[in-house]
Amino acid sequence: MLYTFLGPAGTFTEAALLKVPGARDAERVPSPSVPEALDLVRSHRADAAMVPIENSVEGGVTATLDAISTGPELRIVREELVPITFVLVARPGTRLEDVRRVCTHGHAWAQCRRWARENIPLAEYEPASSTVAGALALLGASSRPGDAAICGPIVAEEHPELEVLGAGIGDNPGAVTRFILVSRPGSLPPRTGADKTTVAVPLPQDRPGALMEILEQFASRGVNLSRIESRPTGEYLGHYFFSIDAEGHAGDARVADALAGLHRLSPQTRFLGSYRRADGVEPVVSPHNSDTAFNAGAAWVRTILGD
Repeated sequence: MLYTFLGPAGTFTEAALLKVPGARDAERVPSPSVPEALDLVRSHRADAAMVPIENSVEGGVTATLDAISTGPELRIVREELVPITFVLVARPGTRLEDVRRVCTHGHAWAQCRRWARENIPLAEYEPASSTVAGALALLGASSRPGDAAICGPIVAEEHPELEVLGAGIGDNPGAVTRFILVSRPGSLPPRTGADKTTVAVPLPQDRPGALMEILEQFASRGVNLSRIESRPTGEYLGHYFFSIDAEGHAGDARVADALAGLHRLSPQTRFLGSYRRADGVEPVVSPHNSDTAFNAGAAWVRTILGD
């Protein structure tokens, strides 16, 4: 296996990848962006890609939601949850009150804004492609006095030439980021009873009740949704698709029936995968929405038709 991940090395994304069995001993190639990581998989230059999709503080990672929902089809085969903690680092000799610029990824900055406002109020934010890239920039020739970076503790541990000015600086100590392992379409991971199904559903027609009809496909079959986000298709203003996580597996009768209903409403619906939930939580399914009830209903209809 050859894996790629949103790099560079040392990111939380690589930490998520290392939780995948066998990944630690496999070849791992960092990618500078989510679209490039997914393109490596699409072009058969990598077998799978680990990318972030959702943060408990900032919500969905739009770059991933958009990239996986367009272009040649891909499948989510696994998800991982990684607790997120941050440190503020700078070159040795830099004092906290000296910090004037903080370079980091936008999601990291958003999760440390309150701490920054209270502890380094004169510092300005400068975006970086990743938390690691922001930290490593401090070691380059372009680094200036007063520069600092927000990154994960592992980066500071691997680079002792950086000095930690603040630890545990996240505004939400319980912050978690959800990562997905994406591969090319193939056999679905087996049902475990604690699964999740992800789809991208274009709004078939912009009219009153259109979204309700989509949601009814799940509600009428007892399928709970754990996430729904609207994203622009990019075709023209006001044209959206919905990225949806539903509890259950495509092999579950209730989920399969909901997917069929979605396809009837919106034939361009994209199935993005059914896979084990990282938290292992099993959905609560009413008896009349169980596989047994669906099978019994189908058998009853066959007797009516004389089959």
